Amino acid sequence: MPSPNSLVLFTAHAMLANEKQLSLMFAMLDAYRHSLHPRAARQSLAVALLIGCVVASPRCHAQPTPPPPPPPLASTAQPSPEEQRLLRDSLQADRRGQSASGTVPNAASLPAGTGGPAAYRRQSLATVMNPNISLILDVAAGWFSVEKPLQAGAHDPNKTGFTLQQLELHLDAAVDPYFELQANLVFTEEGVEVEEAYARTLSLPAALQLRAGQFFTRLGRTNATHPHTWNFADQPIVNGKMLGGDGLRGVGAELSWLSPLPWYAEVVVSTQMGTGACCARSFWGDQAQPVRTPTDLMQLARLQQFFPLNQDWSVSWGLSAATGPNGSGVGTAGLATSDDVRTDLWATDLYVRYRPVANRARVALSWQTEAMLRRRHGGDRVLQDWGVTSELVWRYDLRHAAGIRVEHVTGVVDDPLDPDWTGARQRLTAQWTLFPSHFSRLRFQTSVDQPSWRSKPIIAAFVALEVLIGAHGSHEF
Repeated sequence: MPSPNSLVLFTAHAMLANEKQLSLMFAMLDAYRHSLHPRAARQSLAVALLIGCVVASPRCHAQPTPPPPPPPLASTAQPSPEEQRLLRDSLQADRRGQSASGTVPNAASLPAGTGGPAAYRRQSLATVMNPNISLILDVAAGWFSVEKPLQAGAHDPNKTGFTLQQLELHLDAAVDPYFELQANLVFTEEGVEVEEAYARTLSLPAALQLRAGQFFTRLGRTNATHPHTWNFADQPIVNGKMLGGDGLRGVGAELSWLSPLPWYAEVVVSTQMGTGACCARSFWGDQAQPVRTPTDLMQLARLQQFFPLNQDWSVSWGLSAATGPNGSGVGTAGLATSDDVRTDLWATDLYVRYRPVANRARVALSWQTEAMLRRRHGGDRVLQDWGVTSELVWRYDLRHAAGIRVEHVTGVVDDPLDPDWTGARQRLTAQWTLFPSHFSRLRFQTSVDQPSWRSKPIIAAFVALEVLIGAHGSHEF
């Protein structure tokens, strides 16, 4: 592809010549524009036209007049041999420069038979070899009315004083035209963990997409997201109790299909290792057993739908179900993998958003509600509990937001996972957020937590700071 230097030279000559050369110039500009990133294409087009206009300034500044009739084709002026030589040398130099810099100029430079996304074909070899990298820091200063609060999330502020919630290292890149790789490594006061690391397909047919590795299970709306996307600085109670302090996740595979319905409707199925108290609390947890049949794995199915009601209102609704063995029968003959010691989880989530597109301050109002029901079969009995979380957030101008969250989670008598959680627990939380920019936010949050098995409520207040650098997606702004 020609460089801006080549295009400038040809533009200047074409603007002093005739209509045929102008048509050729714009064809070259269009081809060059399609080989670049959209922003770079716009800049190169503007520079070429501007310099060409300067070279042909009498035509640029003259009053518009009806164009003269084109000359006969036989008399069309052509670039002189010297001009042709200069243009040819410039194009060859551009190609050599692109090859030296590692730019993939077109699909022909890819391995034979590749038919991957155009986005991959346009990126440089340097981008392929060096992934996008970002760091997200979450830190909080908190105060609690009791010495041992009942925070449900592993990254929640959980004591009076300072808490390093997490430092997340995110990496992603396209591997080739067929796969991309994403990883999230989390640093905490306790050490380092691989939160997510998975490969995802880029070009499967029939609107299918597959990912494999370790990833968050898409049960509900909140579980599959990271703390820096939450409206509140701590995890909902029901997620911590039923899924785990780090969220429900595991090593496995997931297949999703985008249906051809006139609205957005996605079907997701996955199978994962349901192990670890941190990440599969209602399933195997710490009582992991060998996988002997597919029923020893955790299975999930989800339907996600999105409805744009109009340009200001939109609704998202999801239904999820997960099943897998739990550790209730470990230690008794044959019960660990039988149908008598399984956990079934059902979840539904609703997200309603109002954002008037004509409002220049980007005012937005969002309401999110998520409910879960859990049934644990433990041999001779069934334990059932449920919980709901509902939050309302008002983004009242470009830099400020306020929100309120209400939670209710039931308890079970003689629960082996939570022996003290015998009754219902409610928590009311309020927050106010300041967004200094796209890449930072400061949250002031307070809550009143009332476990029914305690005589006094737990009052909490903390200030949470979040900053991020790198290629990670910025906050809404």
